[in-house]
Formats: sequence, C-alpha cells, structure tokens
Amino acid sequence: MRTIRELYSTPSMNHATFIGLWVFGALLASILIGFASANMDHDVSTEIAILSVILFPAFVLALLESRLIVPYILFVWAICPEIRRIADWLVGSYHSVSILSLAPLLTSAVLIIPVLANIHKIDSPIRKVLLFLFLALLYGCIIGITKNGTGTLYDLANYLIPMLLIPYFAVAPFERKDLDRLLIAFSNIAILVAVYGIIQYLMVPPWDAFWMNHVEMSSIGRPYPLEIRVFSTLNSPGPAGMFMGTALAPMILEKRWRGPLGWIGILLVAIGLLITLVRSAWLLLFIDIAVYTMLSSGTHKWKLLTQIGVVATAMYWIIPKLPGAQVLMARLETMTAIQDDHSYNERLDFFHTVFPMMLSQPQGLGLGSIGVGTKLNNDGALGEFGIFDNGFVAVFLTFGIIGGFLFFRGLTLLIKFLITQREGTAGLLSYRSMAVASIIGSIASLMFENGYTGLRGFLLWKMVGIGIVAHRAIAQGRGRSPDAPADQLEASSN
Repeated sequence: MRTIRELYSTPSMNHATFIGLWVFGALLASILIGFASANMDHDVSTEIAILSVILFPAFVLALLESRLIVPYILFVWAICPEIRRIADWLVGSYHSVSILSLAPLLTSAVLIIPVLANIHKIDSPIRKVLLFLFLALLYGCIIGITKNGTGTLYDLANYLIPMLLIPYFAVAPFERKDLDRLLIAFSNIAILVAVYGIIQYLMVPPWDAFWMNHVEMSSIGRPYPLEIRVFSTLNSPGPAGMFMGTALAPMILEKRWRGPLGWIGILLVAIGLLITLVRSAWLLLFIDIAVYTMLSSGTHKWKLLTQIGVVATAMYWIIPKLPGAQVLMARLETMTAIQDDHSYNERLDFFHTVFPMMLSQPQGLGLGSIGVGTKLNNDGALGEFGIFDNGFVAVFLTFGIIGGFLFFRGLTLLIKFLITQREGTAGLLSYRSMAVASIIGSIASLMFENGYTGLRGFLLWKMVGIGIVAHRAIAQGRGRSPDAPADQLEASSN
C-alpha cells in the first residue's frame, strides 16, 4: 500500500488531477450536507456545521500525513466541551446528548488514514501488543452487544480510537525535534486550559454557569466565583485535572518541553491543576515525576530533584496567597489524613459493593456497561454504573477475567518493549522514560478511575507513542545522529 505522498508523486496522479478530485469531493460533500441540514432541526444542523468545520482540518492533515495532526487533535479534545457549552448557551437550551460530544473522537479517528497507508511498517512487538489489546476489546464487544446495545459501540470507540496513536507513532516518520515540538504544543495547550480555568475560578462565564445549572453534577460546586471546582474548557474537573497534570510532568522535568513561557507556564498550569481539586491528577503527576526520576541517570537525577524542589517551594509559598486558599489547603490536608476524607470513604464503600459483583460475573458485563455510554440506553441519563470510581474493577467488570487478563498483558508487553533499549543518548532515553512513567501512572491511577478511554486514553497513548518513536530511533542507531535528515535516517535503517 502506497502512502499519500507516493500516490501524489506518481505520473498517474498529477497535481491538477489531485486538486480537481478534492474540489469535486468537497463540493459533493457540501451539497449533501446542505440538503440534509435543510430537513433537520435548526439546533442539529448548527451542530453538524460546527462538527464539519472541526473535522475538515483534521482530515486534510491526515491525508497530507502532517505532523501537526496530533497537536490539532489535542486542541480539539481540549476545547470541544467549551464550544458545546457556548452553543447550548446561545440557543438557550441544554442538551444532555449532543453531536458535538463526538467531535474529539471523530477527529481522532482520522488517524486511521496514515495508519492504513503505512500499516506494513509496524514492528512485530507492537503488533503483538495491539493483538492483545484488540482481543480484549473484541471480547468486551461480543459480551456488550448482547446486553448494552448502542452503548457498546460508543464505549468501543472511546477505547479503540485513542489506541490508534500506538500504530500511528509506530509508523510516523518523526524525528527528535518533532517530538519536542509535539510536547511543546501540549504544554502551550495546557497553559491555555489553565489560564481559562483561572478566569473561570475568579469570574464564572455565563455559558459555564448555564451548563452548571442544568447538568446536575453536584461535585463541581456552585456557579459563583471561588465556589466552583474548575473544569476549564473540559467537561468536568476530572478530565481538566488529568489534562493539566499530564502536561505538567514533562514541563517540570525537561526545559526543552516547557514552551516559550518557561517557569511562568509551569506555575500557571500548576495553579490551574490545583484549583480543579482533583487529587487523582495530583497523584498521577507525582508518580510520573517519581518514575521518570528513577529511570534517569545519576547526575540527571540531582538536576531533576532540584527542579522539583523549586516547584514545590514556589507552590508552598503561592497556595496560601491564592483566592479561596482555605478550600485548597483543606483539600491538600486530606492527602495526609485520607482515612477521614468523605470522598475516600465513599470510594471505599463503592469498592466493597462492586468487587463482589465482579467476582460473581467473571464473564464481565461488556462494553457499554460503564461510563458515559450508559446514556445511550437510558434516555440521556447516566445508567447504574455511569459514574464509576474504581478503574481496576471497571476494567475487569467490563472485560471479565479473560478480557481483563488480555488487556493488562498488552500493557505489560508494552512496558517490556519500551525498557528493552537501555542504551542511547540521554535525549532519546528521556522520551522512553516519560512513556514508561505514563503507563505506570495510568495503572496506579486505576485506584480512582479508568484512564484508558476518551481523553485520558488519548493523553496516555500519546505519551506512549512518543516513547515508541524514541525506542525505534535508538534501535535503528539514530541516537548517534538524532537530528539527521529524514532521507539519511531512512537509509541507515535499511
């Protein structure tokens, strides 16, 4: 199978023909959308129009195999919930199920284009990892489709589409500088999310207040300044916290990943993370930093520990001076007296309730039984397990004992693959270490939630994909010349 660039360069597909086909395709799609929208409800047609505007750049970037595709998809994941809230606010009507909620998944799905064009390039170890993960999903889908209807397909998409990043990075022609640009783009998006979160905390925008008054989610506080649990541009505090926490780890650890704002950006994201009050994101950040530091060389460890100390000291001085600091301090104090925390005790009671259920149904409940997908079979309201606060049980209750084993076997093979290359330039090993830290952090955070679906899954597999690229570069001897031109690097690998 030839890539888009190869097709474009053949005599049978000259420039004029290529452009002509795309213009014709775009016009045909516009006509079809126009006719369909004319017969639809105004709100639905507006959502479809917005969705089309979001999807088109991703589609073009995927066809061109541009390295900007992942940053663009990250940006879509970050802002789409806010676009949906603004759209609802403008029409004065809240929709519990919206077409716009599919935008991040549909945008991410375009990664299948470069993957299929280069699927023959995937190394055998990655194929094995993908096989185990696919078998787990197939098992969960077979069980779920008989019990959970369309919710199964939505849940499958939330698992499978973010996983496209694994084969994508396994075949994408990334260089070290491209990985740095990707991480810098992630940092910049996180800074935007943090800044909006701070604004949201100090002066709740009317569209966010409108959404809070209709969503029936008591855990996000009240729509008043300093009384809100910040969700920024995301759809709840949990994803917002995970987004900023995942970005903050590489920002703290390596100077080249911080972006143009440097330490100011770190402080903004750290404050944004704190005011989400999401302790699981704080824990994930700590684990990512700890594992990365452990995998680093002796001299580099001291530099990392110094940087971590600077951030910790700055936050120790800043937190008491923030507006609403009493709430933040009280939340932090629960980390040292967790047994007295109401939320922790509720999670413990929940675990004691659902763990026997997992053992009594070793075959699993299938995809669509847990999470947002339960809305599709429950008239737009979350089902019995719509909110699930234990990731370990969620995985085994979804996939059963067999599927759960297959899923975690895939993860262990992935970790083993990433740590096999122990030698290489420090610059390349740092990407590998960040990927391993992300996987271990995702497993540890299962104490709180399932981090392998939707946005959380996309963030995880992005970090893992970066590690896969670094592993391939080390294995092919690129560590000796990480910034060599692409044609030279291709020649060295043949």
